[in-house]
Amino acid sequence: MPSQTEIDHLAAQSVPARKLLIGGLWQEGQGGDTEVFSPIDGRRLTTTAAASAEDVGRATASARAAFEAGSWSRMAPAGRKAVLHRLADLIESHALELAVLGVRDNGTDIGMALKAEPGSAAGTFRYYAEALDKVYGEIAPTAESVLALIHREPVGVVAAIVPWNFPLMIGAWKIAPALAAGNSIVLKPAETASLTLIRLAELALEAGVPPGVFNVVTGPGRVTGEALALSMDVDVLVFTGSGATGRRLLQYSAQSNLKRCYLELGGKSPNIVFADASDLAQAAKAAATAIFRNAGQVCVAGSRLLVEAAIHDEFVAALARAAAAMTLGNPLDLATQIGAVNSETQLAGNLGFIADATREGGRLVTGGRRVLEETGGTYMEPTIITDVAPHHRLFREEVFGPVLAVTPFTTEAEAASLANATDFGLAAGLWTANLSRAHRMIRAIRSGIVHVNTYGGSDTTVPLGGMKQSGNGHDKSLHALDKYTDLKTAWIQL
Repeated sequence: MPSQTEIDHLAAQSVPARKLLIGGLWQEGQGGDTEVFSPIDGRRLTTTAAASAEDVGRATASARAAFEAGSWSRMAPAGRKAVLHRLADLIESHALELAVLGVRDNGTDIGMALKAEPGSAAGTFRYYAEALDKVYGEIAPTAESVLALIHREPVGVVAAIVPWNFPLMIGAWKIAPALAAGNSIVLKPAETASLTLIRLAELALEAGVPPGVFNVVTGPGRVTGEALALSMDVDVLVFTGSGATGRRLLQYSAQSNLKRCYLELGGKSPNIVFADASDLAQAAKAAATAIFRNAGQVCVAGSRLLVEAAIHDEFVAALARAAAAMTLGNPLDLATQIGAVNSETQLAGNLGFIADATREGGRLVTGGRRVLEETGGTYMEPTIITDVAPHHRLFREEVFGPVLAVTPFTTEAEAASLANATDFGLAAGLWTANLSRAHRMIRAIRSGIVHVNTYGGSDTTVPLGGMKQSGNGHDKSLHALDKYTDLKTAWIQL
């Protein structure tokens, strides 16, 4: 763990104005510059270039040209592997710099940022570096007079649109397997958290990724993201973000070249606590962490707590104590556990959910207010609201903030029904000492991942993706490579 002095030293450094990366060259954007303000204190950090639709066109053309030239797409797997390992080395050697830069940009607490951002990203690049020469084609079982080969080939140009909550981690989930498979990339970071991904692109060039293979276009989604989704040069688009934006991307795909779209969208994930859980105190602490770390800005956050009625009051009291024990403040302080909300817009939306919840009949147990406003930053108390019914907005819609909806249940069947009573199906958790019940609930809950006697925590070996309106894209694991490869059959008459 770095010292507070090291963190403070990096946090005091100025951040240079950032440009677009197209064809291996850093360039101005035709849309001018966008000011970047830190959620820590509201101060101006730097500027990023705003790409126009024409800039996006040049970036996708560059990616296409690089792919066709074959400097990366036809490089021997051992060569791509070496470059990706060098990139992982560079991420690790710049880990503290990247973590501090990211915290200044999006407000994640530094302890989480170190692990979830450069730490995770380096591991992801190493995983796919090692995987790329171990994924084989196939020989089909045919008649002796025929040899049928199934080849895996890179799809071509991949556009990746990445959110602001964990840009480096989620960016790596998309960039690493796409590059490992031999594709070219055009990356569009979120407007409110671009800086670490721009720095990653610099490191990629240093590691030896050829010019044009990795391009970065920054700017507003309504311009930059739309141009990528409408591009005839993009073969696959991968996106993590809101359902509303995901729907538009699918429409743009239909209006252009029918590019494949893989969408990891919202969640309203249930965390279910049965009275027979072996350690209710630990479950309460984990439930608080599941929703309040990173100020609730986690796609798989356990934002709906379903508690068996027999222990409801006792558990909510323990949960409130656990929330009160968490340190909220400057995310660059090593002691902080809950950092800043990403922006004024996000904070206002969070507070609007609380107002609606109390008006609909929810009971505010703790929190519910903006705090530390004198710092100039965007901070919010961890908030617990009980008596939340399935028809309430807080039960159904994703907040993406430190707001927990609590609902009691009496039977296992009711718990499963409540868990599934939203349009989302990204993640879930359950706490029980009954092994049979755990397996029944795993089968009953419609979500991409079900945590049992824990919440959160998985590594690159398993996929992350959702069901229902949480999307169709799976990041992580060897399954992620399927998005970035085409199958080609060779039918050979002998």
